[in-house]
Amino acid sequence: MRLRRHPSRAPSSLILSAAARPQSKDAAQYRRGALLVAGAALAWSSAGIITRLTTTDGWTTLFWRSVFSTLFLAAYILRRDRGSAIASFRALGLGGLGVGAAFGTSMTCFIIALKETAVANVLIFQASAPFVAALLAWAWLGEKVSRRSWLAILATVLGIAIMVSDSVAKGRVLGDLISAVMGISFAVMVVLARRHREVSMTSAMCLATGLSALASAPVASMAVSPTDLALLALFGIGQMGLALILFTAGVRLIPAADAGLITVLEVILAPFWVWLAFAENPGVRALIGGAVVLAAVIGHTLFEKRAMEAAAE
Repeated sequence: MRLRRHPSRAPSSLILSAAARPQSKDAAQYRRGALLVAGAALAWSSAGIITRLTTTDGWTTLFWRSVFSTLFLAAYILRRDRGSAIASFRALGLGGLGVGAAFGTSMTCFIIALKETAVANVLIFQASAPFVAALLAWAWLGEKVSRRSWLAILATVLGIAIMVSDSVAKGRVLGDLISAVMGISFAVMVVLARRHREVSMTSAMCLATGLSALASAPVASMAVSPTDLALLALFGIGQMGLALILFTAGVRLIPAADAGLITVLEVILAPFWVWLAFAENPGVRALIGGAVVLAAVIGHTLFEKRAMEAAAE
């Protein structure tokens, strides 16, 4: 009696199938990470329009946004870390305190600047922060700055100069100066976070929002309308807290260069929303300067991404 052999898959097919599984898994992971980072950028881009919709002054906006952000992030940390939540704050140390203080300063300047100048101007200063961080890391940590980075930094300085010249003509210099402090303090936060990689960024951000709430409380109004309170809750929970969680989860799944490119969406969308809703026009020179800075950011990120890919091959 002959036994019938069942056809089996060729060894080459098995190899191809095994190779395809990790690739499809990696692709799915990349898509998930990209969507999470894009979701964070979309949430961040709502800052300008929420600020324009509220009738509260800058300090009141900062206070309530910080309160809601702190409560949301604290609840998230408690749920994530459970019994070790308090320990995660205690473990911040001086490095964590520095990160929190720098981010708190940046966040304070961000909100006040949005009340004083065009949304586009504030976002362009924010987009230039990585280059400021590169200069600080070069001066402080001794990190090398590539020729591409120097060219991007020079282009950014040129773009900001063009943009600020428009603000001088329109009397918005104070808002641009506050935006500059925002960008510098954000860059300080980035360098501190790189120096103290053991710091939990979520805990440090929760500390930052708490510090901002305490700093703004003496000059903030406790009496706000229900509509403003709802908008400020959305500002703190959605635009700040949820966006941070989405970004933190997504950036672990994709290359840093790709995450940087995706977050440029915030810089593009934020001025678009306020133009669409309020016809806010930052001015021709501001748009030209912003385009120069954006081109520097995108071009630099793409070149760095290609260099990293070439080095990995």
